Order: sequence, then structure tokens, then C-alpha cells
Amino acid sequence: MRLGEVERLRGELSEFVADVFASVPRRDQRRWGACCLRGLMLDGRRKSIQPMAERLPDGNMQALQQFVNQSPWDPLPVRQRIAQRLTEVVTPEVWVVDDVSFPKCGTASVGVARQYCGAVGKRANCQVAVSVHAATDTASCPLNWELYLPREWTDEPGRCRKAGVPDHVAHQEKWRLALGLLDTLTGWQLKAPVVVADAGYGVCTPFRLGLEERGLAYVLALTGKEVAHPENALPHQPDYGGLGPPTLPRYRTPPHAVSVLASEAGDGRFTEVTWRRGSKGVMTSRFAVLTVRPAGKQSLAAVQEAGGGRNRWDGVLPARTLLVEWPDGQDAPTGYWISNLPVTTPVTDLVRWAKMRWRIEHDYRELKHGLGLDHFEGRTWRGWHHHVTLVTAAQAFLTLRRLDPKAHMPAGPSTRSSTSSRTC
Repeated sequence: MRLGEVERLRGELSEFVADVFASVPRRDQRRWGACCLRGLMLDGRRKSIQPMAERLPDGNMQALQQFVNQSPWDPLPVRQRIAQRLTEVVTPEVWVVDDVSFPKCGTASVGVARQYCGAVGKRANCQVAVSVHAATDTASCPLNWELYLPREWTDEPGRCRKAGVPDHVAHQEKWRLALGLLDTLTGWQLKAPVVVADAGYGVCTPFRLGLEERGLAYVLALTGKEVAHPENALPHQPDYGGLGPPTLPRYRTPPHAVSVLASEAGDGRFTEVTWRRGSKGVMTSRFAVLTVRPAGKQSLAAVQEAGGGRNRWDGVLPARTLLVEWPDGQDAPTGYWISNLPVTTPVTDLVRWAKMRWRIEHDYRELKHGLGLDHFEGRTWRGWHHHVTLVTAAQAFLTLRRLDPKAHMPAGPSTRSSTSSRTC
């Protein structure tokens, strides 16, 4: 947005800040919070603090630096109020679990390490954050964030202390961070409709089990290499030979890759499904819903433990729903999703939920290119979490205005990307 457009929104923005930043105790802190939001929404190539302060008529670089990097306000209550307001308006069909990377130079920025960086498509020096977003086909918003700390950081307490990492924070895998974020959202009295995620989370059996333990429905992407037995496969009990430990139930044939099971299902199992309208017309493909019994090592170990141990388990692997996409004209299936929803769930619903993850790309495009999500130049844990909270608040304000039929949205970088993305 141009400066005049942002200035005309100051009244509405002040009301928004008074609500979502109500947990911030001091009036001057809330004032600088509003100033930061205006700076993030204002046109400009860089949204780090110095250029924002220079563009704002009331910008004060030292005060903004202190508010973002040193001020002790707690970002979690702010995110909680943002999440509550947005979910009331958006009424999400799915919560999307994802992670996002921020390329960085040097080694001092909290959590930075050489790791896979989705922003550049290869291993690079970067930070990685896990996020949960509420989404429908027409709107989406981030609900919560957590910065991933590689083990090389938590193995160096002095390095963590220098970056301001709290003492209780330990290394956790991304799937554990995601479950923790979901637990936090549950504690905020928010209820997940259906959890969706890419194959990085879908192939993680502990993540799927964690969702099931929490009573959460999911539709998670898989790779075609994951192994399973068909639904009708049942274990048998081999005869005991009289020597050694008792024989255990086992399947007569080894498990197959889900790509093989999908191909063997036959072309007749696939039906055409349309899930939304894109910029080039309706989006349509062929899908089938199968029932399979996941059989990887982690699945086997988890089922044995739940069944009372290896010697007491009855040998039956639980059945799960497998959604498969096989576009017309392709030689083989191209997409796989696993779900704990019943196989009787309408295929149109499964497809729509599985494909709704596309909204994440809209979020990141607006958050990064329009609102400066990856422009943070500070190095501390507190500063990073303050920054992503402020960017989330800026996007929430714009989203609420877009969804308000009485509001006129000025065209700017942060709104143009959203408008063009609605018909992607």
C-alpha cells in the first residue's frame, strides 16, 4: 500500500491493535506495534526495521528495534487472539501443517544451520520454522509458529544463551514441533477440522499416530514408495515346530509399495473429480479411494506396542484410507494421500481437503513478498518470534478487510498477490 492508503486505515488499525495486542501491558508498546504493522503493509522492497522507520512519518528506528528485539512482551497471547478472530471469520475446512525456510548468511542468527532450504530447493544456510494455518479455498491465515532448532544448536548451550533461547527449549524434530503447535491451539479452545500436510509429514508414522492419539482427522500426502498390505490381506499363524520360541502371526506375502497397490486396483476404480476453479478453468482429475494396511517398520512397531508387545499382538495391521490420483493420459498414478477418515467419506471431500494445501503457497507469497516475513535481520529467539507475530498480525488485518464486504481494499503488493492467487 502507498503511504496515504495506510494512513487512512489508522483508525481501523488502532481498533485492531487494541484488541489483538490487549495482552501487551504498556500503551507505548502497543503504539509501536501499530507502527510496525503500518511499516509492514507499506510499499517497499525491504521490510526490515531501518527502511520501515525511514518510510514512516512517525518512524523511530531505535524505538522499533527495541520493541521487536528487546521488549519482553509475550507473542503467544497476541497470536492466540489473532487465531481466535481469524477462525471465527474464515471458518476453516482444514488446518495445514507445513514448514518454511529463510536463507541466511553467517552463523549467529538463532537456529541457522546448513539444512534443506525449500526457498532455494537444496541444502543451504537457513532458518526453518514449522507453522499451522487455517484454510479454505477462498481464505487462509497462519495460526501459530515455532522455530526449529537443529541439534547442533542445542548441543552448544552457550550459543543458545547468546541468542536468547529459553533454557527449557530443546531440540525437537519438526513433526514433534507440529504436534506441539496443535496442542497449543487446542489449549486456545480451537478445534482442528481436518489436518493436512505434505509427504514430509505424511510418511512420518509417529506424526500420524500423534494425530490419532489426539483424536484428530487427517489427510496427509505420501510418496508412492510407502509400503502396505491390501485390505483383504490377513495374517496366519504358522504351525509351531516344537523348538525355539512360539511362532508369531505373519502375513503370507510381503507388503508392496502403495504405487503398486494403486496400479493393481485397476482403471475402473478411478473416477473423475472436480475440486475447485482455477485461473485456467475447473481443476479436474481422476481419483480412487482404497483401503490399505500400512506396513512399514515404524507402523509395525507401533501396532505391536499398542497390542501388548510382540508376543501378544494378534498380527493384524490396522486399515487406513488411501486416496490416489491418476490423471487421464498418465501412465501411472501421480499422487497419494493417507487418511484415518472412513473409506465411506465422499471422495470429493477427500480430494478437496487434500488439495487445499495449495493455500499455503498463497500465505507464504503474501507473507514473504508483501509483508516481509523473511526480511528479519535480528539474531535472537525473542526478536524472531516477535517479528513473525507482527507479520501474522499484519496479514490478519488485511485478511479481515478482504473478507469484509463493506471494506475497500487499496491495491498494493500485499493485496495484489492475494487477489491474483484466489483464482490460481
